[in-house]
Amino acid sequence: MKKVSRYHIVKWIGVAVVAMGFQMDGESVAAKPAAKPNIVFLLTDDQGWADTSRPADPNIPDSCRSFFHTPNMVRLSQGGMNFTSGYSPAPVCTPSRRSIQFGITPARGGASFKTDFDPAGKLSLAQMIKKCDPAYTCAHFGKWGEYLIGNTGEYNSDPRGEPKNLGYDVSDGFTGNEHGSCEGPMKFTLVADDDPKRTCTMTAKGIAFMKEQAAKGSPFYMQMSYYAIHRAPQAKQATIDKYASKGDPRCGEMTMNIPPMLEDLDTGIGMLLDAVRDLGLEETTYIFFGADNGGAESNYVKPHKPGKVEPDQPGLPNRNAPLSEGKHSLREGGVRVPVMACGPGIAKNSWCREPVALYDLYATIHGILGAPFQLPDNLDSVDLRPLLFNGGKGSLERKAPGLVFHDPFKVRPRSALRQGDYKVFIQWKPGGWETRNLELFNLAEDIGEKNNLAEKMPEKTQAMAAALTAYLHEVKAETPGVKKWVDEKE
Repeated sequence: MKKVSRYHIVKWIGVAVVAMGFQMDGESVAAKPAAKPNIVFLLTDDQGWADTSRPADPNIPDSCRSFFHTPNMVRLSQGGMNFTSGYSPAPVCTPSRRSIQFGITPARGGASFKTDFDPAGKLSLAQMIKKCDPAYTCAHFGKWGEYLIGNTGEYNSDPRGEPKNLGYDVSDGFTGNEHGSCEGPMKFTLVADDDPKRTCTMTAKGIAFMKEQAAKGSPFYMQMSYYAIHRAPQAKQATIDKYASKGDPRCGEMTMNIPPMLEDLDTGIGMLLDAVRDLGLEETTYIFFGADNGGAESNYVKPHKPGKVEPDQPGLPNRNAPLSEGKHSLREGGVRVPVMACGPGIAKNSWCREPVALYDLYATIHGILGAPFQLPDNLDSVDLRPLLFNGGKGSLERKAPGLVFHDPFKVRPRSALRQGDYKVFIQWKPGGWETRNLELFNLAEDIGEKNNLAEKMPEKTQAMAAALTAYLHEVKAETPGVKKWVDEKE
């Protein structure tokens, strides 16, 4: 009998995924997927949990932005399953992207931009898909990630990290923020652009790829890693004018830069969804959606002149409210992101409250493809099919003690663990594994992480902290505060 890891805990999964449901309305059924289903993964950049025009949680009305207009993201939401507790693996882009590609937490694979992670002997997502079935063609369009593999040299210089060397037949190559219309300094001022954030170009490439595979009858995996809504902010002039005419929202959750950029992104996603429909691929395609980290934290900022950022307006909530903090933070605003999922056998307009993370996409695709081999034990990804094909109800078993987050290189290094409704934070003393402070929150009752329960629930706090610490040591996670946190390209 196989020994069960001491870290396993039932009932949590982490997948910031959204798949598009094309099946009949009604209760979910344990539908058998197509023999060779297509997989599309839409990954957005810096999109906060509430950055859509439909609530991320139907029980929390302010978990969306009425000022925004995202009809195609709403179309995804209504067409499949919504994960109210969906998470990015990390609070910044590259650790999340590495995590997704290899089905591991950043604690195991590297929590910074440059790491010692070695892909040798490991299968990337595309390589795993090809091992499942060599008939698959794999493509990646858009932002790949800064320093995905390696810790020396110039930006993305390690050939081990190239898409073509990790199983992708078609890609844009080594790409990062500067390739998404971000040449030069990361400007804050919204500017008009005919191809904002390369959304139009990327979408056209994705549609052309799907047309080619459909014509050949070839199954495919396609990842669309959009550059939006990362700064520098860009949008079409007509979209900018639309929001300018709406007036000042005074809601404190964004600058006026975000809504037009987000809507242009949404339009591109809609074109891609239309292509799936028009090519007759709906009944054989799963579409997953997520974001690489939460929204950049800011209070409402006045429109400003180029190169000049006006101070935040006092008394207005954080842009990511009701979540606390934002990008770069392990608080909910930095790692909780919009997640949805649709495809054959997934009930439309369904909701799942199990915590999931984007690295779960790895094992989920492995399961959907009916792989003839088992995944290795040194992965953290969990197959989400028991939830996807059961109306969002059910539980999963993880090797890790829950959803693990590790951010060891800040001035105040932290790690966090979510188990069920509870989330524990460990603040470390830099330079080792000595605890500076512990916090515990019940997210079901306190989504804003305002009420620290560590003193009221010391046994639970200590037990969760011990489980988290044991996992970090087991996977040889980077020691808190030993080296400077790398942020050159963010």
